[in-house]
Amino acid sequence: MKNLYKLFLVGVLLAGCSGQEEEARAKLEHAKALYEREELTAARNEIDSLRAWYPAEVKVLREALALMRQVELKEAKRDIAYCDSLLPLRQAEAGEAVEGFVFEIDSAYEDKGNYIRKQQTVERNVERTYIRCGVNEQGEIYLASVYFGSRPINHTGIKLSIRNGFSVETTSVPYDGGLNYRFKDEGNTSEIVNYKGESGIDAIKFIYDNAKERIKVDYTGGNPYSIYMEETDKKALISTYELAVILSDIHILTIEREKAIKKKTYLEGKLNQ
Repeated sequence: MKNLYKLFLVGVLLAGCSGQEEEARAKLEHAKALYEREELTAARNEIDSLRAWYPAEVKVLREALALMRQVELKEAKRDIAYCDSLLPLRQAEAGEAVEGFVFEIDSAYEDKGNYIRKQQTVERNVERTYIRCGVNEQGEIYLASVYFGSRPINHTGIKLSIRNGFSVETTSVPYDGGLNYRFKDEGNTSEIVNYKGESGIDAIKFIYDNAKERIKVDYTGGNPYSIYMEETDKKALISTYELAVILSDIHILTIEREKAIKKKTYLEGKLNQ
């Protein structure tokens, strides 16, 4: 009787194992069908669920791994094709958008140069209080508040506002001799505060979205001082922001293309082993 009971248990276990393998293989076949229909995300999800539900089905999982690599290879090829189709278009747009800009780089201190509208270059704005901006080759835009006057105001930020009461402020940038620096010349004081990344992006978008409004600029963090942004400076910011979007797209597409090429090479090597 004991031997018969043991044989019964073995039979049950074998039947269970067989059933598990059949279910796992059915999911694998479904994943293959999704792959053939170019439904790559769905195929990836089906393979992931197969791995989670049937961890003991080693043979099926080995086939699933090979299929996953085929899915990822097709995704990499698709990503390369996508980047290849968009990059030339954005590069052509950048070629047109940089007209009216000058490119400046201090190779001793910088590894990335900046595009600045001609009317906003330093040499054209000596002894002037204004808001300027620029964008580097990777599409990273910055804002700067420039003050020139007979006495220092020691500002660390700016607040922008329009008639309806809407306003926005930059992040405060403490004096550090770098992003916030000051100097005196012949009794006059110049102060320049740079707002990069998140510290200035809300102010940049505020100006861009309200370019037709009269924008008041309050210099904050020190002695009170206010100006109204000039039309030429608003136009410069608008064109700089639009260039930044294009350059950022090119930078991202280039990185994604390089990543996809590396992944494609890796997967082809694995699949050809």
